[in-house]
Amino acid sequence: MCDALGVSRSGFHAWLTRPRSDRSIRDEELLAAIRASFLRSDRTYGARRIWHDLLEEGYSCGLHCVERLMRQAAFKARPKRRKPPKDQSMRSVIAANVLEREFEADGPNQKWVADVTYIWTTEGWLYVAAVIDLFSRRVVGWSMSAQMTAQMVTDALIMAIWRRGRPDELLHHSDQGSQYTSEPFQRLMADHGITCSMSRSGNVWEFKLVRASGSNDPGDRLKAQNAAMESFFSSLKTERIKRKTYRTRKQARADVFDYIECFYNPKRRHSTIGYLSPITFEERAMKA
Repeated sequence: MCDALGVSRSGFHAWLTRPRSDRSIRDEELLAAIRASFLRSDRTYGARRIWHDLLEEGYSCGLHCVERLMRQAAFKARPKRRKPPKDQSMRSVIAANVLEREFEADGPNQKWVADVTYIWTTEGWLYVAAVIDLFSRRVVGWSMSAQMTAQMVTDALIMAIWRRGRPDELLHHSDQGSQYTSEPFQRLMADHGITCSMSRSGNVWEFKLVRASGSNDPGDRLKAQNAAMESFFSSLKTERIKRKTYRTRKQARADVFDYIECFYNPKRRHSTIGYLSPITFEERAMKA
């Protein structure tokens, strides 16, 4: 073997007895921490989020080191996903786009965004409505139903109001889906003094990731008007739903609940808020 590889016998035996380098020992230690973070995220974290986990745990390493070790261990975050029904119902109320892509908020309960997505089960579609606070990207309200109804989005908003208290000068932004333009939903917002904002019209149920800024595609510009919601739904589908087959809607409901309340809100690191989880970001903001 030494002859075939062009290695001297003495060099080979020296390699066998040579103590491990500091770097290999360090890499082994880091890899164990990387594996733990990767598994805690249900194999959804990429190198950057794992790197922030390691920094918080007290490790001193660079992002490129984490990327190298993840490549060697074949740790790869789940890729992306599939295509939905369209809402072609009549709209009764259309509001102006007051948000105008201003996705930043100085404090909680200033700007909420809302949307609906879909999950396939063997019993049929399960629709998920969610409300996100743009200050912390926290899901403050959600609701699920077998039908895409006005009651479903109304229930999600009621949960958000119940959790956060009656807000002052709150802006609520959604698309022009018939559920959000319905009379019951609009009445709920009016009763609580919430300002309504809506994106431009389009195929509002078309699920599409927002591409990099500067795209000339009109569809990309349309979806960018509610990019925060698209980002959340993309994470939900990529990190939890894509690899599963739900036999019942009840099973899908339980899994979505677990993702939102047990992982996304309290644990998942969000790049927009400095790689903190939404709940941690809010807690630190309260102390500041």
